[in-house]
Amino acid sequence: MNYKPDYERLPQLVCEYLRYIDTIKNRSEKTVFEYSLNIREFLTFIVKDKKICDDGNIDLRVCDEKFFRNITLDDAYKYLSYCKNEKNNSATTRSRKVVAIRQFFKYLADNRQILQNNPMKVLDSPKTKKALPKYLTLEQSIELLKCVDGKNRERDYAILTIFLNCGLRLSELVGLNYNDISPDNSTIRVLGKGNKERIVYLNNACVYAIENYMKVRPKDGVIDKNALFLSNRLKRISTRTVQHLVEEFLNKSGLGNMGMSVHKLRHTAATLMYQYGDADVLVLKDILGHENLSTTEIYTHIADEQRKTAVENNPLADIQKVNK
Repeated sequence: MNYKPDYERLPQLVCEYLRYIDTIKNRSEKTVFEYSLNIREFLTFIVKDKKICDDGNIDLRVCDEKFFRNITLDDAYKYLSYCKNEKNNSATTRSRKVVAIRQFFKYLADNRQILQNNPMKVLDSPKTKKALPKYLTLEQSIELLKCVDGKNRERDYAILTIFLNCGLRLSELVGLNYNDISPDNSTIRVLGKGNKERIVYLNNACVYAIENYMKVRPKDGVIDKNALFLSNRLKRISTRTVQHLVEEFLNKSGLGNMGMSVHKLRHTAATLMYQYGDADVLVLKDILGHENLSTTEIYTHIADEQRKTAVENNPLADIQKVNK
C-alpha cells in the first residue's frame, strides 16, 4: 500500500505539519499517512458544518490561519459525535483521531505560534475498555512450534520462534536484515516504531532456529540480499506472507479458533517472559520497545487476573459454611 499523503489536496499548514512529524519527529510513513487522513476528515467536517464550501466542491486549501483560529473545542466534539453516531467509529478509533487533532493543534500553537490559545489542549479522549490481550499458554506455544512443516519449515519455524521468544512486531520481523545479528549470534538489532533501534538478546532456541534456517536459505538469485527472511520469490518476505503462515500453523495446531494473530504472539512472548522469566516491567518495556510504561503494565494485569482465577477455581470457593 502507498502510504503517501495527498499533499496537493491538503492545506499548506497541514502539509508543513506532516513534513515536520516525518523529518523531525521521525514518525513512520504509515503514521504520517494516518495522521493526514484523520486531520483531513476533521477539516472536511468543519468546512461542511460551517458551510464554507459547497458539499460537492470541498477544497481544503481554503483552510488558512484565520480558519484554524476560528475552530473551537465544541467543533471538535461535534465532529467526534459525528464519528460515533454516523460513522459508527469505535471508542478506540475515535481516540486515535483525538490524538491526531491534539498533536496538530499543539504544533500550530507551540511550533508555529499561530494560536494564542489552543482549544484542543483540553480535548478529552473517549473512554475505552481495556481488555486483557489474548495470548497462548506455554503448552499451546509448544504445540504451535511442533506443527511446523512444509518446504519452508526451517524459515517458518525460525519466524515463529522469534515471535514467541523476542516479542517482535510484525513490521520489525519483516524488516530484519542478516547483518542485524551480532557476530556471536547473541543479539539482534531491531528497528521499531519511529525508527527507534533497540537490541534484543537471542536465547538458545532463537540461535538454533536461525542457524538451521541459514543452512537452507537461498544464496543464488536472491533479490533482497540483506533480508533475513526471504519469500519463495527470493525477495524480502511480506507482512501478508507472515500473517498467512501464522494463520496456517495456528489452524494446524488446533488453535485457530482462539482469535489469535501475529500480534497475539507478541502478547504471548511478553506474558511468558513476565510469568516465567522474572522480567521486571521496566526490562519488559525495553525488550518490547514500548514508549510508555502504561502499555507494558497490561502484562502485570494478566498475572493478577490469573491469580484471581486460580483462587476462584479452588474447589472450596463456594463453601460458605461448614456444619459442625
